[in-house]
Amino acid sequence: EVQLVESGGGLVQAGGSLRLSCAASGFTFDDYAIGWFRQAPGQESEGIACISGSDGSTYYTNSVKSRFTISRDSAKNTLYLQMNSLKPEDTAIYYCNTYPPEARWGQGTQVTVSS
Repeated sequence: EVQLVESGGGLVQAGGSLRLSCAASGFTFDDYAIGWFRQAPGQESEGIACISGSDGSTYYTNSVKSRFTISRDSAKNTLYLQMNSLKPEDTAIYYCNTYPPEARWGQGTQVTVSS
């Protein structure tokens, strides 16, 4: 059974940093591109970053480029998102999934950035 468990969210002031983790199980990590998605209140979910399973190449949506860094540890089947220079508009629930999303969604982790 595929399972995704996100952690690392919290409340942080604008300009601060957080590191999110996603522990994945039930599938071969390196066989998939995997990424981070977020959903802000009242808005649709958006994919913000992904990393290739084959060559480690990365993609970022414009709103997080140069502030967020995605990485993966295949030995641990864990995905990370280092978030720096956080802004109030980054407030959302953050989820990980394959890219495009094919697995059942986890519970997500709440990130709240205060101004």
